[in-house]
Amino acid sequence: MSTEPETTEDAEPGTPDTGAETTAPEGGTASAAGGGDTGAPDTGGADGPAGAAGSGVGGGTAGADGDGPAGDGPAGDGPAGDGEDGSAGAAGDGDVVAGAEGGEGGEGGEAAGGDAAGGDAGGDKAAGELSEAEAELLAQRLERERIERRKAEKKAPIDSGAKLSGTAADLLAAVRAVESGQKPPQTVFSEPAAPRRPAPEPVRRPQPVPAEAAPPAPAPAPAETVAAVARLLADAGAPEALAPQAATALGEGAAEVLRADPWQLLRITGVRPEQADTFARALLGPDCGPGDERRGRALTGWLLEQAAVAGHTALEPAALTAALAQRGVPDPDAALQSAIAEGEALAFQDALDEPPAAAAAPAAPGAAAGAEEGDEEEAERPVRVLIGLERYALAEESLADGLARVVNSLAKDDGVDWAPAAASASGSAAELIRAVAGHGLVLHTGGEAARAEPAALVAAARALGLRAVAACHTPDGRRRFAALLPEDAAPEAAVTLAGLLSGAEGPGRDADGALALDLLVVLDAPQLDVESAAMVVESLPDGARLVLSGDPAVLWSAGPGRVFADLLAARTCPQVASRTPDPGPLGELVSGIGVGELNQVDAPGKELVIVPVRDAGEAVHRTVQLVADSVPRALGVPAEQTVVITPGHGGAAGTRALNAALKERLNPGPGRFGGFDPGDRIAYSPAPGRTVPGQVTGADADGLHLTCAGAPVVVPRERVEQSVRHGWALTAHQAVGSRWPAAVVVLPGDAAQVLSRPWVYTAFGRAERHLSVVHGVEQALPRAVAEVPPKPRTTRLPVLLRGQVPPAG
Repeated sequence: MSTEPETTEDAEPGTPDTGAETTAPEGGTASAAGGGDTGAPDTGGADGPAGAAGSGVGGGTAGADGDGPAGDGPAGDGPAGDGEDGSAGAAGDGDVVAGAEGGEGGEGGEAAGGDAAGGDAGGDKAAGELSEAEAELLAQRLERERIERRKAEKKAPIDSGAKLSGTAADLLAAVRAVESGQKPPQTVFSEPAAPRRPAPEPVRRPQPVPAEAAPPAPAPAPAETVAAVARLLADAGAPEALAPQAATALGEGAAEVLRADPWQLLRITGVRPEQADTFARALLGPDCGPGDERRGRALTGWLLEQAAVAGHTALEPAALTAALAQRGVPDPDAALQSAIAEGEALAFQDALDEPPAAAAAPAAPGAAAGAEEGDEEEAERPVRVLIGLERYALAEESLADGLARVVNSLAKDDGVDWAPAAASASGSAAELIRAVAGHGLVLHTGGEAARAEPAALVAAARALGLRAVAACHTPDGRRRFAALLPEDAAPEAAVTLAGLLSGAEGPGRDADGALALDLLVVLDAPQLDVESAAMVVESLPDGARLVLSGDPAVLWSAGPGRVFADLLAARTCPQVASRTPDPGPLGELVSGIGVGELNQVDAPGKELVIVPVRDAGEAVHRTVQLVADSVPRALGVPAEQTVVITPGHGGAAGTRALNAALKERLNPGPGRFGGFDPGDRIAYSPAPGRTVPGQVTGADADGLHLTCAGAPVVVPRERVEQSVRHGWALTAHQAVGSRWPAAVVVLPGDAAQVLSRPWVYTAFGRAERHLSVVHGVEQALPRAVAEVPPKPRTTRLPVLLRGQVPPAG
């Protein structure tokens, strides 16, 4: 299936295409990218019962008439595989960056230094001039001086770079030139190096403004600015519809900016390099070429933005230069160097784990003990060089600083006696309470049933008089968590994370701008990207405790980073793994998927049904039949409580096609309000990476009126197209954090290439009582579960944490 990225509503692919132009830019259209994907022809699965398809999933197959869950189907076991955290890699064209990140980006070799006192102290003349005792004292003095010099060199933040040579030395020189405001030397720029200063003691920063509290869209640009941009676009043959976006993105004087640098058009969401090239050719004529410095800088920023969509916070220089070469840049090294010199990108040099100390060098006769010599002769620490955008670099460093503050600011004795609370709990809940009692930061892992443990923690903390709050990713998650708290719990005990940060929910903030709480439990922690996580930790007051809780097997965050997975790997704080399994056949099925096994499960209550299909058209037909008729009739679950999940938005069985078919059956209408009618189920995205299910209630001059989680929402007219979709069918990323009584997961034949273990785990785990699998991928399903881990993401957080927070004992 030609799927679209799940990380945002209409995001560009997160990494460069493998098939991009390698010659001078030519041809193409200057229209905005977007629209539905046509997709490859669908290949249906073999006809017959689900077991024959080798799905490894037990349960029944739907009857020939498709009337409902019926019958028992054979099943086979899938091979086991190693589990890993969920992936948020965007489905789409090409993953060059992710695949080209193998090389280490630094030079960590040891520079051999001369030994001032290592030579032979013998010789007839020396022996005659110095006694044996004097020679011994001289050797010791020289040795001490050499050791002091080595120590002084190591304390200097930049001087260590003096021992670099070749490309690494060129990189350091280039970065120093940029920092001093000079143009860097034109040297090969395959491994940029920028030494990172030691982080200072964390201090309270000015309160960040949450994205959710900001206006949903920037203020419209002045009419004269839009008109000037529209004229320029029209003269170059580009669609004038881009003018408002260009004027908003580039500000006043946008037309002059575009005339001076046509590739600034890439700052408009949806515009691709080939379209910017066509626009530049129309404006510049024969002066336009693939090696234009402006083009290289703009492409560097665009590639880093696409990498962020795929989850990376930074990239290896080799991956970035390779992607630039694929985009037709004749000298990628120079283009990358120019982008850093102009501040379009930043270079980072992060020290990696320290290698074992080198063997002690031979000491001078009578010199100090060899152990001291060995300590000073250790190899220089290797470094990793990465390139990133300032926005994500600052967020990641702020997150590391904030986590260090949370870990270190907890008082040794805060006067709270947690022992009775831990004694009254049992199992993993008691272990979690004991861990929180003695630590500022704690990680908790587990599935849906394990949410009872942080609920017990919040209840115990509030009983002790602490201001404790649990924040969830979605309103549905808040509802489910609140149901686990005591009946007399205050409403602000369970909130959404967006509502907490914006001030719409929770206890509010104190006079310093920090959240007025003593304990914050963040549920659905794998959905934290680096920016939202940084906002959370910077909002905490000194001495507050933070618990991050979630299922590490689900898809990672839609935004850049893998915060929860990085923290688990860094082992900088206590980790409590729940021993509470998810119950029932669906819990057994999903738990097996989490460890790479697609097991046969008994489903006596029709909890699981497999519906084999041959092609995408049949998949859409059977999906509509299940949602509208079979599941309501056989299980009593109404259509409005059933969700459909498919791998992508585009294609013959993507969310667009499925939503169109479901609307025609369940709520037909002309779509007189921008394609919507009252009663339509929708998916509203108030911010990238966050989806709230809801329903249309009407429309007027103010915009489209919705109800989301019981609250009224008005979406301005100009925001409807980009933030509201029909919501009978969702992608797995849109559905994560919520659950429904019934779920129908659609797997048409052409979806086989985009399936992974985290995707299957997340999609199957959205069902509470019943799961129907519209199955057309044959052996690709068990293969994905057993063999396809999440796509890797390049992040800096583990290295940044290692420099500030020691590993937990």
